[in-house]
Amino acid sequence: MRFLANENFPLSSVFLLRSSGHDVSAIIQDSPGATDEEILSRAVDEQRIILTFVRDYGELIYHLRKPSPPGLVYFRFEPTTPTEPAEYLLQLLGQQDISLEKFTVAERSVIRQRPLP
Repeated sequence: MRFLANENFPLSSVFLLRSSGHDVSAIIQDSPGATDEEILSRAVDEQRIILTFVRDYGELIYHLRKPSPPGLVYFRFEPTTPTEPAEYLLQLLGQQDISLEKFTVAERSVIRQRPLP
């Protein structure tokens, strides 16, 4: 899959996802300091699913009606290790009933999803 890791997404998780065969661009590596709107626009242009710990994207997409990326995963927990977000995501990808082409709120014990506009 094609992902865009927000600046707050750990590089160790980016590397783990890449080593698992995923195409991951990391804001921390190529666009540090980019705004949420710039990241959202890039995800739309490059058709990438955003990986983030920032909750502001819901506001941009649903209330301000900014263009939607193909998907967004909002991790709503504090990782205990730098690779935990990638490990969590890889487990999600292994579940047949989960599609990341939605707005996904990922908590340790609960996954909530809603369609993107």
